Amino acid sequence: MIYHFDTLQSTNDEARDFRYSEGDIIVARRQTAGRGQRGHSWESVAGENLTFSMVLTPTFLPTTEQFKLLQTIALSLCDIFAEYGLETSVKWTNDIYVGDNKIVGILIEHQSISAILQRTIVGIGINVNQQSFSDALPNPTSMALELGRRLDLEEVLCCFQRAFTRRYDALKADDAATLCEEYNSRLYRRGIKAPYRRADGTPFEGRLCEVMPHGELIIESDAYGRESFLFKEIEFVIGGQKS
Repeated sequence: MIYHFDTLQSTNDEARDFRYSEGDIIVARRQTAGRGQRGHSWESVAGENLTFSMVLTPTFLPTTEQFKLLQTIALSLCDIFAEYGLETSVKWTNDIYVGDNKIVGILIEHQSISAILQRTIVGIGINVNQQSFSDALPNPTSMALELGRRLDLEEVLCCFQRAFTRRYDALKADDAATLCEEYNSRLYRRGIKAPYRRADGTPFEGRLCEVMPHGELIIESDAYGRESFLFKEIEFVIGGQKS
């Protein structure tokens, strides 16, 4: 079911309530404390975009394979943009880009976790109709900016539901090789030499090779050779800014 709220602090916080079950979606017209990756806030003009959270109980998935769930969500989002004629890529780990601009942010929180995933909250922010953004945001875009027209929010949300259901069913069928291959084929900057920054602030240039099945990012550089990075161990530098 889809639950609509005018205002929430955070849809992810609301989704923690155990009255919500597998597949339920919590949508807020406005969030007062929306969260993004790395402790960042998520900014969105009320009523212009889609800010929602989805409850999942992926008990078929071992904790060691949780990255497959992120891949499934990211590819579902790429699917809906393709329906609207937008070519997108996945910026590791979980942003969706049009060119060098961010159109979606994803925040996954595992509420109950053991040897297998018990309950997962997936927070998603899709920039749909917003056309003016804060200067504090380095590289945002929206569907309206890219397509030159406004879109119906409910239509975009229903499109996501359909795309995710297809992808989630495939995940349950354990088509892991295809999933990883397709995720890698959509990687932002794959095969391109570009600037990065290590967690200690050290800048370097490297070529993004692939993402491994458990989520490690592989980058090859002249100075360091082939290296593996986990989340928070590396940052992309885009337009002179970290992302």
